Amino acid sequence: GQEREYRYSWKRQNWFENQREEHLAVRSGVGLFDMTSFGKIRVEGRDAQAFLQRLCANEMNVDPGRVVYTQMLNTRGGIESDLTVTRLSQTAFFLVVPGATLQRDLAWLRKHVRDEFVVITDVTAAESVHCVMGPRARELMQKVSPNDFSNEAHPFATAREIEIGMGLARAHRVTYVGELGWELYVSTDQAAHVFETLELAGADVGLKLCGLHTLDSCRIEKAFRHFGHDITDEDHVLEAGLGFAVKPGKGEFIGREAVLAKRDNGLSRRLVQFRLSDSEPLLFHNEAIVRDGEIVGTITSGNYGHHLGGAIGLGYVACKGESEADVLASAYEIEIAGTRVKAEASLKPMYDPKAERVRA
Repeated sequence: GQEREYRYSWKRQNWFENQREEHLAVRSGVGLFDMTSFGKIRVEGRDAQAFLQRLCANEMNVDPGRVVYTQMLNTRGGIESDLTVTRLSQTAFFLVVPGATLQRDLAWLRKHVRDEFVVITDVTAAESVHCVMGPRARELMQKVSPNDFSNEAHPFATAREIEIGMGLARAHRVTYVGELGWELYVSTDQAAHVFETLELAGADVGLKLCGLHTLDSCRIEKAFRHFGHDITDEDHVLEAGLGFAVKPGKGEFIGREAVLAKRDNGLSRRLVQFRLSDSEPLLFHNEAIVRDGEIVGTITSGNYGHHLGGAIGLGYVACKGESEADVLASAYEIEIAGTRVKAEASLKPMYDPKAERVRA
């Protein structure tokens, strides 16, 4: 009964309540996202591991079935790509990148092939992706598959082939919304059947179909970075708060020296999460960050935190020579259309900071 048209506004747009319902369904029940737009790249061959070890900041020498969150860096420590790498076998890896950066990432990979025996293939069109996310995700998966989805059988950051309905899928236990869930990679010829199977079984557990507005509002509550907004090739991986995904001890990789230098010399700025104390204003991006009365930066991305009860933004704050405690000791405001609104600041995710829900 709703009009299928956007009514644009700097205030609450006509889809705001739809987003709220979807967002809260993901936090309390289960939501289904269509993320077929993900870029999908196979890197395979005798030297695939060595090649990815050189390009990726995280450890690539993992067992088959492991999913690794990582970045590809430039020599300045800037982030060229933000991705997951799943090891399929001893000689094959599966890279998942944002749909918007697929061609950029393919170009970066191909540009850096030396004399390695490695084949890089764009397989984006071969598979659709259904993301089942929320605290009731396991309950839904057990209804549509004979496989075991317990923590013991399928722990976080692992992938395996499963049966689903009358089809097959590769289930990756990862999340961009900060909840228990699986990304289901399904051959495109079986995509409609798998979707219908999930939708039919989902009626018993309150499944909600969710869109990209909701994906974005959920990820920003969890302070997950968005490539092109919060992280770019000009943003140092340590200053972006992604040091946990960097393993300098593994040996040489592009950007390692810049990582070690930044670690030794200290950070010049930090990516901070903000929540507006007034629940009414909205954040989009590029609003001014005000620290103790002085403008010190801009919001890199913003959305509404329907669970946290206010608009959420991420943005960099200069902090040369300062500790984390020093950064958080200041009073912050965000300037929106000329009005300064008080904001709470955090260097840890405001939603589920220990990632207990993801590993539930």
